[in-house]
Amino acid sequence: MRAGRRKSHLVTASVGGAALLLCLATLRSFPAATDIVSDSLFDAYQRIQPRPDTEQPPVAVVDIDEASIASLGQWPWSRDVIARMVDRLTAAGVAAIGFDIVFSEPDRLSLEAAAENLRKRGARVDLPLDAASLDSDAALAESLSRAPAAVGLALTNENGELPPQAKAGFAYGGHDPRTYLPHFRGAVRNLDGLHAVAPGAGFFSFENSRDHIIRTMPLAAVSGDRLYPALAMETLRLALGAPGFQIRSNDASGDGGGGSPGMSAMRVGELTVPTAPDGSMRVYFSGLARMPVVGAATLLEANSDLSMLEGRIVLIGTSAVGLRDIVATPVSLSMPGVNIHAEIVDQIVAGIFLKEPDWAPGAILIATLLMGGVLVWVASRCAAQTSALLFAGLVSLCFAASWLSFARARTLLDPTGTVMTMLVIFLALTPLRLALENREKRFVKNAFGRYLAPALVERLAQEPEALELGGETRRLTVLFSDIRGFTSLSEGMDPQALTGLINDVLTPLTDVLLTHEATIDKYIGDAIMAFWNAPLDIVDHESKACRAALDMVRAVERLNLARSVPIRVGIGLNSGAACVGNLGSAHRFSYSALGDSVNLASRIESLTKFYGVTIAVSEFTRQAVADLAFLEADFVRVKGRAAPVRLYTLLGDEVMAQSEDFVAVKRRHDAFLDLYRAGDFRAAGEALATLRAMEIAELSGLYALYAERLAELAANPPEAGWDGVFVAQGK
Repeated sequence: MRAGRRKSHLVTASVGGAALLLCLATLRSFPAATDIVSDSLFDAYQRIQPRPDTEQPPVAVVDIDEASIASLGQWPWSRDVIARMVDRLTAAGVAAIGFDIVFSEPDRLSLEAAAENLRKRGARVDLPLDAASLDSDAALAESLSRAPAAVGLALTNENGELPPQAKAGFAYGGHDPRTYLPHFRGAVRNLDGLHAVAPGAGFFSFENSRDHIIRTMPLAAVSGDRLYPALAMETLRLALGAPGFQIRSNDASGDGGGGSPGMSAMRVGELTVPTAPDGSMRVYFSGLARMPVVGAATLLEANSDLSMLEGRIVLIGTSAVGLRDIVATPVSLSMPGVNIHAEIVDQIVAGIFLKEPDWAPGAILIATLLMGGVLVWVASRCAAQTSALLFAGLVSLCFAASWLSFARARTLLDPTGTVMTMLVIFLALTPLRLALENREKRFVKNAFGRYLAPALVERLAQEPEALELGGETRRLTVLFSDIRGFTSLSEGMDPQALTGLINDVLTPLTDVLLTHEATIDKYIGDAIMAFWNAPLDIVDHESKACRAALDMVRAVERLNLARSVPIRVGIGLNSGAACVGNLGSAHRFSYSALGDSVNLASRIESLTKFYGVTIAVSEFTRQAVADLAFLEADFVRVKGRAAPVRLYTLLGDEVMAQSEDFVAVKRRHDAFLDLYRAGDFRAAGEALATLRAMEIAELSGLYALYAERLAELAANPPEAGWDGVFVAQGK
């Protein structure tokens, strides 16, 4: 059994270890394998605890909303409308203006463009001498040249047209950032005249994701061989009056190095933004509930109050559904794209970032190895229920650690790889462990179904850890029973009849023993050996053994009602330490018990014939049972044992023990033994005569033995120092 368990442990540990190593290799080779789940988890964290809202956000939005389109006409508006918007913002004293819009084609609504179109159709159109003032693109260029404005551009892989030269320079230390920043083949660019005069230019292209949710934004990117800043960074540069940007690589001096080259931070003015190695920043959304949002139509009203825009970075974008600049974010399924750039500006100025430290993947792999190893160890040795509890606890610990790192340190620790690894281990080992447990239970039931009561077999199958085989020392109560005069009883009986007799007797006796939670050790011809308190702990096993012996006698009496020749049995009981377990050879063994206490029980059963009693109990069993009807039989030294032992005969249950007749008999019986052991044989004989006159059938054989013994002692008085110990000569 123990070898089988070791084999089961080895099998489950091997399977679990293989699953753990496979998962670790997958996480190490494909770190993005858990991105879908982890992104959803971090999105939930942001919804539960968004970034604290800034009381005075440094950013505002001019919204080309549905109301403005209804007021000013369908989009696109004439560039002179955009020029008036720029002039109004400049007059309001904004810190910088950023366009989440690209002006890639000449204005079709310009009067000069309209006149040229009519000329192409053959019409004659004469414009005033100052016709240049009717060019709305030129008007917008004039406004941009006077404003701290950054035009927007879209980096794309859908065309090969390179964007114009960036307005700001980049300084970097370490590896060239063009080797690790995201690359685009081309761009949707502004008109050259607009780009040339604008103080700044930045891209507003978002990173694509599997589920189209905007979580990150590259702060710098490459198109052709040129570096470009994101629109949010460019508007910050204009607002701060910085000449350019500084990129810090992870292999720059003082930044540690190691691993693949990548960006660690981007700096503009006095503001430093930590980034992922690919130059992206994870946006931590607040909702910007206090951010001023001004409709474009409201902005153009002559009497509108624009004081709330003073000193702020103003981003111009649209929330109109028809203009298709509505995106999904972790905190909203529909948000104007311009608001994301506003979130980035506000987050950078507030200095609140979600950190993804470079040590996190290694730490998570170590945690996965440790937790997975613990789960494999427990799952290979404990019940499936224990493994399930441990799995639930470890998963809870992973999520709790991840949440606390986010809530308290704004650090993103991804628990999904660890949780998925443990899930794989659990799902791999639980069916295997259940199969092995069921096999173990079947083994237990097959091995002990013949020894134990069904209830005990089921209990042992559910608690196999309670079974220690191969030589465990336990305190047992051992019972031996034998049919008296079986040799003479079986004379003249054919084998079939003899077998029937044995079965007729042993079956009810076995039923009694199993009812009283005994373990049947073996049948030896007409004899039975049984014990209590192994393989399972049995409370009050001494008392249960004594009551079983009484019920065995009653069962035999019921058998005798239908027999012409009565059957008599002798039962011996003893309690003490014994070695119990699977005993035998390597090829054939049985569950049994060995030891001095077992031998003594066998000797006591043999002495029942000598003393003429049905049940004989040692003092070691008697001491643990206080409520049954016991009478001391003798103080005897059995063969093969140096120390004498007190023997008791068990006559009945607690009802008999409390009856007046038994109490009177016990008082006289104990007085007789006191006289006998004191060497007053004459007085002992008189007391014995009184007891025999009471004609107690169960004690007639015992008292006849003492009568013979007293006669012998009277004829041959013992030597001085006689202690009353009787030495049994046979087994």
